[in-house]
Amino acid sequence: QVQVVESGGGLVQAGGSLRLSCVVSGSISSINAMGWYRQAPGKQRELAATITSGGITNYADSVKGRFTIFRDNAKRMVYLQMNGLKPEDTGVYYCTTNVRISYSGTRDYWGQGTQVTVSS
Repeated sequence: QVQVVESGGGLVQAGGSLRLSCVVSGSISSINAMGWYRQAPGKQRELAATITSGGITNYADSVKGRFTIFRDNAKRMVYLQMNGLKPEDTGVYYCTTNVRISYSGTRDYWGQGTQVTVSS
């Protein structure tokens, strides 16, 4: 069974920084794209950042220049470094990954989310 677990969320003041971590475990042949989505209170879930297996990144316009996504394939981890945090960044951040499983093809998996709260 594949599991995705996020950590690193918390309460931070505006202008501060947080680093979110996500680890993928289970019987996996390979990990393809990984990413972070977020959901603010009362709003739909939206893409924050993604990274391909080749290291190509994509960011939402709202986080460009402030957030950086990294991955460590050996550790099966992906990180989201968040700098210059703003109150509007507040929300639940979800880690997602597309993985290949033997005889099962590929599938997307999601973590349970980690809360990020930015105070002004």
